[in-house]
Amino acid sequence: MKKKLLGSVVCLSGHLVCHTRDQADTVRDHLPLHLALTRAEPGCCSFNVTTTSNPLMWQVEESFEHAAAFEAHRERVASSEWGQATLGIERRDTLIVL
Repeated sequence: MKKKLLGSVVCLSGHLVCHTRDQADTVRDHLPLHLALTRAEPGCCSFNVTTTSNPLMWQVEESFEHAAAFEAHRERVASSEWGQATLGIERRDTLIVL
């Protein structure tokens, strides 16, 4: 996503969908650090990635104080270990700007 966001709060809700056990293992291996780094980012209100009944799918819920914080998060993630390791894993999400 490369469009400019306006508004005061940015929320994302969706799923991280793995298609193989190897992808799921990658998520499990890299998720703890990704959670810690994201939750420590300026402007992050909440960031949760939780398991679902499907062992290949995670529920993702994010909230950032403003669009600039969300965009900074996206930029950091793109070049992070998490971003590189999970590049081929499907994301199904909805973005809400309030």
